[in-house]
Amino acid sequence: MNYELKNRVPFVDWLRAVACFMVMLVHAAENFYGVVTEKAIESIPGGAEKLAGFATNTGGMAGDKAVLLNEANRFWVAFYDGGIARTCVPLFMVVSAFLLVPMKADMGMTQFYKRRFLRILPPMIIFMLLYATLPVLWGEMTWEDTLRILPTLPFNFPENAGHLWFMYPLISLYLIIPVVSPWLERASAKDERIFIGLFILSTIIPWLHTFVTPELWGECFWNRFSMLWYCSGYLGYLVIAHYIRFHLNWCRNKRLSVGTLCFLIGAAFTAWSFWWKGEPLCPIATPELEWSWEFCTPNVALATFGAFLLFSCIGAKTDGTTRQDYKAPRLITELAKLSFGMYLMHIFFLSNIAAAVVQDNPAAPIIPVWAAIPCIAIACYLCCAITTKFISLLPGSKWVIG
Repeated sequence: MNYELKNRVPFVDWLRAVACFMVMLVHAAENFYGVVTEKAIESIPGGAEKLAGFATNTGGMAGDKAVLLNEANRFWVAFYDGGIARTCVPLFMVVSAFLLVPMKADMGMTQFYKRRFLRILPPMIIFMLLYATLPVLWGEMTWEDTLRILPTLPFNFPENAGHLWFMYPLISLYLIIPVVSPWLERASAKDERIFIGLFILSTIIPWLHTFVTPELWGECFWNRFSMLWYCSGYLGYLVIAHYIRFHLNWCRNKRLSVGTLCFLIGAAFTAWSFWWKGEPLCPIATPELEWSWEFCTPNVALATFGAFLLFSCIGAKTDGTTRQDYKAPRLITELAKLSFGMYLMHIFFLSNIAAAVVQDNPAAPIIPVWAAIPCIAIACYLCCAITTKFISLLPGSKWVIG
């Protein structure tokens, strides 16, 4: 599966276009457990008593506390958010590493940083400012809120743009690529498997933190860097991406069968873990409800590996090599090019679309929740694609949408 990346890789375009939609599906689902309104509480028999003292959240995205209002929400959030879409973030990490590692032989650290950060930092900064100011125009925020948020932007994302958290791990991945790239060029397949094994071991840390001890393998109030700190996190996905590209020479049928099995097992566990904790009308801390939804847990890593293998079968011959004559449809290629800008802006659209569908009552949206979640995501995706395409036609658009 050793790709020459001189031209576009068709399956990567497919993956970007689909993973971008998955991000929106995740955030569409959050409206059905992260948002609770007085109208919803009043519509449920005994809701006022069962949810007495629960601080309602109307922000459109999950906060630090959550509640599922009925069994339908419990099942369909688990299905869409956990089972279908939870791999979206690690898939983007794997794609970035797949395309960028190892670095070109004639590219130094300074050149790499200049090229990557000029692409992502200006759009990121522009959208941070937009999220801190634009909502004032439609009454979601006040100028007092804006003046409070603006001084915090050098340190973190705006509070109403939680999806921008992803930019910081992505920046971290770009920072480390020039450091690990020389090792990956020299490392054998066995060396990489050893590191991947350590990464897989590190993925159980969130479970151990939840069920065994909050301080693990050297962690304590004066030290947060545990024994496996440097083998954990998104660096593991970087090495997996390199291993798949250069060492995983499986035929197409094997990738299909193994990929399907890994994705189904990982996704099923991820969905079940949420369903298990999400008893309706029982307020719960969001981290406890999402105990196995962290992106570096065994189940999500397994599903991500499976999903990536499945996408890699697009345009592949039976022996696993790439068909040179295959190109992704023009629409998919265009969506892949626009995906970064679509990701940056999507909360602007999603929050308003979700509000129109949910109508202040996540327990009874205007259409059944099984249809509401994908419909919100699809409408948001279309709005973002059209808007980003329009912006791309303007001079200097790369500074806004990448």
